[in-house]
Amino acid sequence: MGSYLNPGSRSFEMALASEIFVDKSLLIEKTNRMLGTLQRFVCVSRPRRFGKSMAADMLAAYYGSGKDTSTLFDSLKISGCKTYRQNLNQYDVLKINMQEFMSATNSMDEMISVLQQRIMEDLKRQYPVQVMGDNLIFAMQDIYADTGRAFVILIDEWDCLFREYKQDKGAQKKYLDFLRAWLKDKDYVSLAYMTGILPIKKYGTHSALNMFDEFSMIDPGPLAEYVGFTEKEVEALCQKYQMDINEIKNWYDGYSFEEVESVYSPKSVVSCMRLGKLGNYWNQTETFEALQIYIDMNFDELMEDVLSMMAGESVPVNTGSFINDMATFRTEDDVLTLLIHLGYLAYDYENKTVRIPNNEIRGEYVNSVAVSEWGEVSTALKNSADTLNAIWQKRPLQVAEGIRQAHFETAHIQYNDENALSYTISLALYAARNFYTVHRELAGGKGFADLVFVPRKKFQEKPALIVELKWDKSVRGAIEQIRQKEYFESLKEYQGNMLLVGINYNIRTKDHECVIEELKKDK
Repeated sequence: MGSYLNPGSRSFEMALASEIFVDKSLLIEKTNRMLGTLQRFVCVSRPRRFGKSMAADMLAAYYGSGKDTSTLFDSLKISGCKTYRQNLNQYDVLKINMQEFMSATNSMDEMISVLQQRIMEDLKRQYPVQVMGDNLIFAMQDIYADTGRAFVILIDEWDCLFREYKQDKGAQKKYLDFLRAWLKDKDYVSLAYMTGILPIKKYGTHSALNMFDEFSMIDPGPLAEYVGFTEKEVEALCQKYQMDINEIKNWYDGYSFEEVESVYSPKSVVSCMRLGKLGNYWNQTETFEALQIYIDMNFDELMEDVLSMMAGESVPVNTGSFINDMATFRTEDDVLTLLIHLGYLAYDYENKTVRIPNNEIRGEYVNSVAVSEWGEVSTALKNSADTLNAIWQKRPLQVAEGIRQAHFETAHIQYNDENALSYTISLALYAARNFYTVHRELAGGKGFADLVFVPRKKFQEKPALIVELKWDKSVRGAIEQIRQKEYFESLKEYQGNMLLVGINYNIRTKDHECVIEELKKDK
């Protein structure tokens, strides 16, 4: 074994020995199908904390010929597949973390030189007869010609250069040229599996790596179930750790694909289960400033769309214009597309829309907005707890004032109908998401309630809220509509108290009006 050639299985053994290990070994069955075919070039792009490195460690342990690793895999799902024994420990694996080489060098030329030198040292130790000279490509060609042994090449953090040296186009081109020369059309490559955050197709006009199939957060294709944890996997963890699946879903679910409807953030789920409490674990590996940089970009309607998504809405996006770097932003769509790849937005492939996936990520937006160039919006977010308390205490004048302030903070939104009013209410009552599951246009009785706030399981002492919005009509009419159309029937299983909240915006006086009444259900 070497540092890079057949590096062994230690990293994967640590994953197996961890308190929580979710078996994703069927990914190997997918890569086995690609071995030695025209589809042997694979690029998997996912956000940080989504298990990319663990998957690379697993593939290295499975394919590497350094030692027999059957004891690690015999109890995993892959052992039931026909190709399991056929490919186990049958390849020379080269496993490389590009971040390691970039951090240890000062230029792209030095990085490529050191990388080749270190790999060559391993190859010479393993193949002293076949390896002559110092050219990596020639050495691998000679090994393959003489022994017939093909390589599985695993490259983790392949895109680190494009993320950290965003403006250096010359270095980027040298890097891509090296990868193309090393990998493209080479018979010694049985599988090239790269992981990173960004897709690879469109760095300017330079398409050096067009032989790769890409599986990204926009379209992971047949690898969708390996992006994160699935609903079934999380349900099993909830049973084991006695956690409420609905709470976990609100906090860490929200990514969905055509092939898999529900995908959870794996690092956050594991942390939540281990520590036994809900919370924001996303910021343990990345601070909210990473998000703030992009939402501060001054594109038309970006602020409005982010606020709409914070209120629970989806907004349309065109992902086709993004050229897959972190420096070239020509439209709002480019910013939103990058946020998909970073995990800050979930993409709906069918409808071509994006939304904030869950409460954990929504909290990152709140933190970013609070210190961003949208500073005035943060006032409404900070005041939302007071507005919510005013509803609980049935103080309609204070609620109306809180809504007025939120309207002032969101004045850039065209304020001309109940839909715009609902954005303002969602901002004014943002703190409610700490205690409630929020539903818009919830079916119940003889129609659809505008907003329904259902207490989360651990906050059953809080009253449910049914909110009806009116635009230049009667605030009393809003309450009467809730009663006449029996919107509370949507909560017929709920046994606690309910508050009916009517809100009207008077376009002549520019005032918000509020009425709050209690509805006690019969036990």
